[in-house]
Amino acid sequence: MNRSELVAALADRAGVARKDADAVLAAFAEIVGDVVSKGDEKVTVPGFLTFERTHRAAREGRNPASGERMTIPAGYGVKVSVGSKLKEAAKGE
Repeated sequence: MNRSELVAALADRAGVARKDADAVLAAFAEIVGDVVSKGDEKVTVPGFLTFERTHRAAREGRNPASGERMTIPAGYGVKVSVGSKLKEAAKGE
């Protein structure tokens, strides 16, 4: 399902215009991005998903083209955890 299909499904399910559903989806994505970029709290949709920023330590790696060792600097990533309702839906129950 791509974004336009998701917006259409949201609009149909909620009984709102596609333009409004698209605005809500865009606002949700923006809020999650803002909270994750700050890194001081999680965004949790109970039973569905949790988004949080994680810290990655510096580590050794290899250049895939040359095989040469290199140091990958420390940085940040995003952890997305699945909630219980979504896990049950994935099982088909």
